Amino acid sequence: MSPLDPSLPVHPVILSGGVGSRLWPLSREAYPKQFLDVSAGGRTLVQQTLERLVDLPGLAEPLVVCNQAHRFLVAEQLRDSPLGTARILLEPVGRNTAPAVAVAALHALQRCEDALLAVFPADHLVSEPAPLREALMQALEPAGDGGLVTFGVVPHRPETGYGYIEAGKPVAGGPARRVRRFVEKPDAETAQAYLDSGRFYWNSGMFVMRASAYLQALRTYAPAILEACEAAVAGAEQDMDFVRLEPAAFERSPAESIDYAVMEPTDAAVTLPLKAGWSDLGSWATLMEAAHRDASGNALMGDVLTEDSRNNYVRAESRLVATVGLEDHVVVETADSVLVAPRGQVHGVKRIVERLRADDRPEALEHRQVHRPWGSYEGLVRAERFQVKRIIVSPGSRLSLQMHHHRAEHWVVVRGTARVTRGDEVFLLGEDQSAYIPLGTVHRLENPGMIPLELVEVQSGSYLGEDDIVRIEDRYGR
Repeated sequence: MSPLDPSLPVHPVILSGGVGSRLWPLSREAYPKQFLDVSAGGRTLVQQTLERLVDLPGLAEPLVVCNQAHRFLVAEQLRDSPLGTARILLEPVGRNTAPAVAVAALHALQRCEDALLAVFPADHLVSEPAPLREALMQALEPAGDGGLVTFGVVPHRPETGYGYIEAGKPVAGGPARRVRRFVEKPDAETAQAYLDSGRFYWNSGMFVMRASAYLQALRTYAPAILEACEAAVAGAEQDMDFVRLEPAAFERSPAESIDYAVMEPTDAAVTLPLKAGWSDLGSWATLMEAAHRDASGNALMGDVLTEDSRNNYVRAESRLVATVGLEDHVVVETADSVLVAPRGQVHGVKRIVERLRADDRPEALEHRQVHRPWGSYEGLVRAERFQVKRIIVSPGSRLSLQMHHHRAEHWVVVRGTARVTRGDEVFLLGEDQSAYIPLGTVHRLENPGMIPLELVEVQSGSYLGEDDIVRIEDRYGR
């Protein structure tokens, strides 16, 4: 059977479970890098991941595996996908890539007797998608023959931040080669030796394989993962546009990468060389490598002025950033945080995030603008007994029917039309009109219009935390 026969479609599997802590403060736990336009090209990484597959024949509905906390971010960003609708599988907890691919494979087999999977992380950059599409087509034959195909990126420098694949004997009929071994991130001397040998490739984390071949490998090398994932898919429930994996079963799965669980022990691993401008964007240093630079070697994004500055990455998200006499540094400004680090020490960003988490600081979790399934809100001012927020509600969306025990709210509409439920009342507010919501009053905010609803909310009370919300009815199942 031809791999491109309609009865054996190729299922794109997009892995969107990462948190991207090395790109803090731009990437946050609640809004990680795959949902950001990190390259300032107008499209987020998860959108780019799907869009680079557009011209491929024989594609089935994409499968996106993500953390359940990110489900509405994924749905919103895939709303206008050129590949059409996507099936979104929700992980109750993170268990690394081997279980994520397993649940996608099991789900694909429910729709096709022996589907082919094309697995891509959602947070990688591929600046030249045409060679990737060509390599994907080349991978279909060895994958159709039972090979577990991974793409090996042809290295152009002695990189110490990536794992490597050592290629072995050629596979008959094409450029694919057997995998001799996977190796961990090397030191500088070893990385140079790998580059000089011509046998080693960067491990891209992208795969093509039959769903059945992958599950059989799990049965052989990681049966506990397969057992847990089979139970999680068997007990899954449909929730709106999402598939919720059975939580207790999925939590039983060991947390292992696909490399460790399957690709390293199997003798079916195959690699295809790839030159496609690939980067995993794992740090600010790698992001700078992929960015356009000016005549002084600076990569500048946003409202930035430089004077006598060279070889820097400077990004301004909310205000003017100026540098004088700066060299070989990374400067990233957001509305609530600023990162300054020498380029050679950006790996220390992860330790900053660990300290923020240990101190329970919100800068580790969220941006000042917090995205919700109905729109977003942004904190403007906060004091002991009051705070001011800017709230944006998308057309046709509504917040939950709710009440608060500790705060009252005053809403002022600055753009659009609001439908307000306040106790037994339901009424409309236009621009420059306002409503007061007393403490303990059941209320709801809706946008019945065709443009975004924007309002200013003033909260006052003894406690202003987001957990002071009693939801009575919520279309989003929170």
